Amino acid sequence: METRLRQLLERGPASAPALGAPGRADLSHGELRALVDRTVADLNALGIGRNDRLAIVLPNGPEMAACFISAACACATAPLNPAYRAEEFEFYLADLKARALVVERGSTSPAVEVAQRMGVPIVELVPDAAGGAGSFTLHCTTPPAGAATQPGPAEPGDVSMVLHTSGTTSRPKIVPLSQANLCASAQHIARTLGFTPGDRGLNIMPLFHIHGLIAGVLTPLSAGSMVFCTSGFNALKFFAWMDEARPTWYTAVPTMHQAILTRAPKNADVIARHPLRFIRSSSSSMPPQVIHELEAVFGAPLIESYGMTEATHQMASNPLPPAVRKPGSVGVAAGPEVAVMAEDGTLLPRGATGEIVIRGPNVTAGYENNPKANAEAYTNGWFRTGDQGVMDEDGYLTITGRLKEIINRGGEKVSPREVDEILMDHPAVAQVVCFGMPHPKLGEEVAAAVVLREGQAATERELQAFVGGRAAEFKVPKKILILDEIPKGATGKLQRIGLAAKLGLAG
Repeated sequence: METRLRQLLERGPASAPALGAPGRADLSHGELRALVDRTVADLNALGIGRNDRLAIVLPNGPEMAACFISAACACATAPLNPAYRAEEFEFYLADLKARALVVERGSTSPAVEVAQRMGVPIVELVPDAAGGAGSFTLHCTTPPAGAATQPGPAEPGDVSMVLHTSGTTSRPKIVPLSQANLCASAQHIARTLGFTPGDRGLNIMPLFHIHGLIAGVLTPLSAGSMVFCTSGFNALKFFAWMDEARPTWYTAVPTMHQAILTRAPKNADVIARHPLRFIRSSSSSMPPQVIHELEAVFGAPLIESYGMTEATHQMASNPLPPAVRKPGSVGVAAGPEVAVMAEDGTLLPRGATGEIVIRGPNVTAGYENNPKANAEAYTNGWFRTGDQGVMDEDGYLTITGRLKEIINRGGEKVSPREVDEILMDHPAVAQVVCFGMPHPKLGEEVAAAVVLREGQAATERELQAFVGGRAAEFKVPKKILILDEIPKGATGKLQRIGLAAKLGLAG
């Protein structure tokens, strides 16, 4: 297995397209490799080398994709959400000990002012309009003091990406991912999905998140195929992009797939013109009802997978046909070893419910400067995911809930996913997320937020009765909010933790 990114990028034929974008000429694999080599040299000349932290705040698009790939071959990239506010940038730049910040020339991001105030050198990325999609040059008037202490292409053990956990219940933790971690994950995903140089991906995922960076960009490029980079998810533009990109696949989170489905009937001609080899879903659970609907509309298999930052994305995945896909399951181990563990650290037999644990070449060696978190996260060499699940006799894994998300209603444990799936069977329901809300006597009570299908109607009482007909009384949401839209996290995921407070149900 290849453990160096620069070598992994050699697989694409020199003249074959690597990056594309709306209204832009393609960048070939040969041109991408030349851009990578030039960027490594440019960063080294600016005093930035292996393991140095380079914060990147760029809009979604081919330059962000190319900058991440190129910089990851030289140093430790730290892609940050461009939507962050000043105080958030201040926290992340300080926590990362960023050696420099990359922004697009002319950027009005608050990150620029924060970096100037903190004395973090700013490296300007200038898109090359005459070059292919993603071409750029780097400029810095006040580079970091001193030469790069570790110049040259990154080695397998060097840190190549640094991301923070979401921090929904605590201070975000730093996850360092090595060159070898990135390479292993890309090769695992490429093998799972059978990528060839003939594939074309349509990337709509944000490129400050592990899903888009690894599955959306790095993996297909490492397999010699092409990625069409959009400005980010936009349901109104998706089918026009599909017509221009001519993709064989795309990956997204469930909320994006559901938004695409609502516009699919008016775009049947586009779908027919560009038959997909498969569709991929990850980052949160996909209701089986939506899987069946997507497969029927696109005439392609939906491959649901299971990933997390600490695993450099993918841990398990449903396989491609003709192997069996099990809707509701996240599939079989797809890279690292996957097992189910009891609270005392013993591994459980198939059919038993416990915490999902992983180990393998794509798994981070540990959180940075956080011995307490590492002591809690690793047991006997296994990384504890924090997810509860069960593996069937065939080795297919089903996630039964996030341990922190399980609702404890006066000692009765409720899996919010179970309630989600019941409500999704109601003909009027388009989207749902079940969550715990505070209760003065029980500790927590079951609540749900629901978005109805266009033209459909249902009352809170009707939906409660529907759940009551299929589940025990204690699982019936005592509060169901019917909304036009459910608040989402930065990557488009529905987040249960903290939702009660966001919806005014916290007290």
